[in-house]
Amino acid sequence: MSPSWNSLGPLLALCVPLALLVVGCVPTAWANARPQLIARLNEAMAWLAFVLAITAGLLGTLQGSTHTFTVASAALPAELGHLTLSIYLNALTIMMLLLVSFVGVVVSRYSKNYLAGDAQQGRFHKWLALTLASILSLIVSGNLLMFALAWIATSLSLHQLLMFYRKRPIAVLSAHKKFVASRISDASLLLAIVLIGSTLHTLEFERLFQLMAAFRGEMPMKLQIASYLIVLSAALKSAQFPLHGWLLQVMEAPTPVSALLHAGIVNAGAFLVIRMSPILSHSTGALVTLTLIGLVTLVLASLVMLTQTSVKVSLAWSTTAQMGFMLLECGLGLYSLAMLHLVAHSLYKAHAFLASGSAVDAFRAPALQASHKGFDLVRLIAALALGVTASLGIGSLLGVYWHGQDTLLVVGVILAVSMSQLVLQAATALGLVPALVMAGGMSALLCTTYFVLHALFDRLLLNSVLPVSGLAHTTYSVLVPVVSVTFVALLMMQQFLQASASPARFRLYVHLYNGLYVDVYVTRLLQKLWPVPQTNDIQLQGA
Repeated sequence: MSPSWNSLGPLLALCVPLALLVVGCVPTAWANARPQLIARLNEAMAWLAFVLAITAGLLGTLQGSTHTFTVASAALPAELGHLTLSIYLNALTIMMLLLVSFVGVVVSRYSKNYLAGDAQQGRFHKWLALTLASILSLIVSGNLLMFALAWIATSLSLHQLLMFYRKRPIAVLSAHKKFVASRISDASLLLAIVLIGSTLHTLEFERLFQLMAAFRGEMPMKLQIASYLIVLSAALKSAQFPLHGWLLQVMEAPTPVSALLHAGIVNAGAFLVIRMSPILSHSTGALVTLTLIGLVTLVLASLVMLTQTSVKVSLAWSTTAQMGFMLLECGLGLYSLAMLHLVAHSLYKAHAFLASGSAVDAFRAPALQASHKGFDLVRLIAALALGVTASLGIGSLLGVYWHGQDTLLVVGVILAVSMSQLVLQAATALGLVPALVMAGGMSALLCTTYFVLHALFDRLLLNSVLPVSGLAHTTYSVLVPVVSVTFVALLMMQQFLQASASPARFRLYVHLYNGLYVDVYVTRLLQKLWPVPQTNDIQLQGA
């Protein structure tokens, strides 16, 4: 292939964020004076970005390998490498580019009618375009420092959308909490970049992958520290425990903002971990830390979610739990599973938020109505046994080799827990025996679909992520049973909350409804250390 052919895909990928940047650069006053025009222009540019993403993806697939295209480069001091305007096109880039550009089209189209008649409609579309352009720039970045700059730009642009209704105190407080968490995340990422650059003397993703793929032994201390900083940055970006409260309180922003945040931007933490797998896969301690953070967040959020009566707040807790789940998968080295999870969750959550208004009447209010039958341990064990049989049995039939693969056993346990939920729900309405028959067939179908998709994503990301080093497997032999037991215990706790009528259940319900008060204490501490500015309206007018 000629060099021009090799560079065509990355060049088109570069044009994806540039299309939306055109709208983002429109002055606010001009945009507000022509709200319908700017709304139509934003939707048109979102469609153009999506078409360019599809074309770039097709070209990248045809070329069949990783491509980096550099537009400009500047040397950094202290032999840290170079800051380059470069595009890194591989399977991971293509999947994320298609996903985010598609969500951008849906949100932009929805916003055109949702914000119609609002005096600040033009400003909204301007910042929506800038936010989309920033996250798309982050995805295509071929240089780690360029990635970080796009990471920061995404946060600052989103801040303007979260502050769209600036006179609402809850909106101001939640945006401030998000702002503080993001600045700590930014500082962590930038410090990690300095440590990586000073050790490897390059910040290009493709070169980092090559160096770390050939690396053997224990990493230098600087890279170990950088790994922990990347984990911290990703956890803060993905609203992990204990700084998860801001994600639950940004509901004051317009619904399209919630959809974009929950379906796209909050996933950036998982994307950072997957992109930085060449470094993290050599740091067992960082991966264990990531696993534990994700596990704690998942357990807390999945229990609290059951107690919420607000549709959007319940969805927000669901997002927190799913982000914990994704980071847990990354911590176990299951990068392809995390990517599959990311794509599925983004599409589901975008639809869930944009349809939340019409779904209120039909939504099954999760108020924990106690069953007259009480907590049935026999039924629970039967459902779990069916789930284990379906998960491990169908996995084996499809060629999954379980022996010696501890992390895959976690996948089997998680699937078994999910399948048992189906059985228990069906048993409540149909009785245990009919439920076993119906849910058995459904479990077989879902397990088959999952394992096929998992194998597909495993194949697609084969050359885009670096597998976990052999040093981690001894640690996983201890960690995997802990995660597995936690998921089974979580299933039992959920059934206890939903079926038990004991006084303990009602007392626990009250505490869970309030999120175990974690965010209350975090907010009080934040107000002492970094209080909400009292002049938000004045400070933000020129933004």
